[in-house]
Amino acid sequence: MTTEALPAATAPIDRDAGWRDVAAVIGARILSRLRLVTSAIRPLAWVLMALAVGFWILGQIAGWAEFTVAAVVIALTVGLCALFLIGRTAYDVSLDLARTRVVVGERAVGALTLANRGARAILPSRVVLPVGSGRGEFGIQRLAPGEEAEELFAIPTQKRAVVKVGPVSVVRGDPLGLFERAHRRDEPVDLYVHPRTVLFDGQSLGYLRDLEGLPAADLSRDDVSFHALLEYQPGDDLRHVHWRSTARTGTMMVRQYEETRRSHFVIGLSRSAGDYATDDDFELAISAAGSIGLRAIRDSQRVDVRVQGRELAAGTGKQLLDSLSGVEYSKPRDGGIDQLAGVLSRTMPLASVVVLVCGSRVDTDDLRVACARLPFGAKVLAVVADRSVTAPALRRIGEADVVTIGALEQVPLALQKVLA
Repeated sequence: MTTEALPAATAPIDRDAGWRDVAAVIGARILSRLRLVTSAIRPLAWVLMALAVGFWILGQIAGWAEFTVAAVVIALTVGLCALFLIGRTAYDVSLDLARTRVVVGERAVGALTLANRGARAILPSRVVLPVGSGRGEFGIQRLAPGEEAEELFAIPTQKRAVVKVGPVSVVRGDPLGLFERAHRRDEPVDLYVHPRTVLFDGQSLGYLRDLEGLPAADLSRDDVSFHALLEYQPGDDLRHVHWRSTARTGTMMVRQYEETRRSHFVIGLSRSAGDYATDDDFELAISAAGSIGLRAIRDSQRVDVRVQGRELAAGTGKQLLDSLSGVEYSKPRDGGIDQLAGVLSRTMPLASVVVLVCGSRVDTDDLRVACARLPFGAKVLAVVADRSVTAPALRRIGEADVVTIGALEQVPLALQKVLA
């Protein structure tokens, strides 16, 4: 009989647990609604409501009609302002940037289109468009069903950055600013403000022949990429004689090859604030790294770019410039150019060409240590950004060439000095 009584005893417990779950769900929904309501109340409205309650209590206790009248006036004002929240804000929002990638200083223009696709008119409202750390505000007039409103805007591009534009918020509120209801529309769009770069002809830093390289325009008597057949010349390797063609033509023919070249080009860009004298030097270093990287990509080389703490995407020129747009100063614990060189040596031991880019505060000893840490056999170039320099200067530190530039336009001339 004991076993038969157990289900009857547990039934009230199960019912209580079920009621508690229902109460918890209802309570959560009520709290969610309260948060939604309170989010529309601005601090000034809370102050006025507190004053209205205080004046009403004081007027009733002290019998002062003035305080009672003041409380009624404040309450009516708050109530009338709350009526401005009534109405729909169901705009169809479209955010369009004419270009999502610009160079520093170029004009960036966008358009914001709001359309009323509903069957009822939408009362006037305010649209807030965040742009980076700032924001723009537009006043939208009443839109009848089927009507559209378009607002054009310009985005400042004086500094290199990745600017997040949006998301668009449609705000309904009262003239006194007591209440404000915001609804987010559309998704944010990233605007890439690329660093300035310079294009130059000629191969960036020369090549080394390699079995896994890419075919080049130069022809060779001895390599791995077959190109054509030529008549035998004294000194040609007899291993490359094409005997079938020789038997057919009666003339000894040898294979001609395209030279292949190693394509692993590595750029190490220091973003340590201690390596640069000014912010302008830092921007110059980024522009120089971008210019050299673009030249290497045009030369069909595999390009890897690394800064303190991470590797940057550099598969294409667009990816490289997008990555450089978001480069900022690193934290002191990430180290300087010598620590960056150590990371390059560990992660890219087969690099054929390594370019280190840093600022003028890196002394000769630190630069020598950094170059010594790079992979053995790699061709090393160090580029020092220093705006105070009027002409590019070339020096030698160990096995590395070191060039100091004071302007972006000096990069081609500096590389010519290295190749010379």
